[in-house]
Amino acid sequence: MELRHLRYFVAVADALSFTKGARKLHLAQPSLTRQIKDLEEEIGVRLLDRTKREVRLTEEGKSFLADARRVLAHSAEIIESVQRLSRHEVAALNIGYVADLFYTLLPITLATFQRSFPTVSINLFEMTCGDQFRALENGKIDLGFVGLREPIEERGLQFRSIASYKTVAALARSNPLAKKPIIKLRDLEPTFFIGMSERAYPGYRHWLTTTCQQVGFTPKVLQDADIERALIQAVAAGLGVALLPDQVKKLPHENVVFRPLSPTVVTESCIAWKAENRSAALKAYVHIVKERARACANLFAIGNRKPRIENVSRPRSSTDRTRVS
Repeated sequence: MELRHLRYFVAVADALSFTKGARKLHLAQPSLTRQIKDLEEEIGVRLLDRTKREVRLTEEGKSFLADARRVLAHSAEIIESVQRLSRHEVAALNIGYVADLFYTLLPITLATFQRSFPTVSINLFEMTCGDQFRALENGKIDLGFVGLREPIEERGLQFRSIASYKTVAALARSNPLAKKPIIKLRDLEPTFFIGMSERAYPGYRHWLTTTCQQVGFTPKVLQDADIERALIQAVAAGLGVALLPDQVKKLPHENVVFRPLSPTVVTESCIAWKAENRSAALKAYVHIVKERARACANLFAIGNRKPRIENVSRPRSSTDRTRVS
């Protein structure tokens, strides 16, 4: 089986006609029919049902069509990559991310991308969510691993929800509620909250307020932090509690405990990019991230536009420095 067999099959499948497919490919119809028959015989599967009046895809043919399109698209990207190299146009892909919230998806997708596009250099920038938004608008990065979807939509950026996480309550070990294995969100009403600043994490205050209001109270925010570590230190000092994605457990947290919430609050993570960015490297990487996210459906979920207790947009905080990793 060669790439031309895939192209021939896709042309016929798209048109559901050997005559139209042959015309599109500039081939004689008998030749095209023979090539499709050879393909079916080689793989041992019937892909098309043919009658004098119509051509239909079999169930196997529908599945094969999706994969054939993916292979052809991938081959086109490889060709474009080597052509750019030949023209000495070595592409670069600039990605922003939050260092303190480690994303399993980031290293996995980068490894896949580099295997397919070894000539494309990748630059990683450790940035707060707010800095990522500003860098996207200024063209300094091509894609950002950001959190809440509402700030993305407000800026008119393209985005994809790629992962979801359970939200936990962070409390000082000395807090009486820390003795409970599960914290009722409603029980946090009397306490002060430590939040993330609007500059570092756009939309967090709105998310926190909306989340708490769904169980009947408005949170009292004592202070905001620019980075997660500062927030954890404020919680450890007994200044208040915080709601954060469970990934934050990976940070050093002496004198701080993390407890699951009741009802469960699920929060999302998004990638974002500018629609007018025509970078072939960006397009290829977004496709890889989407495919990986779909394959890991048991870990990732799509959030709703408006926060709900069962599926609330993911609160993501960030560091306050930008550097190349």
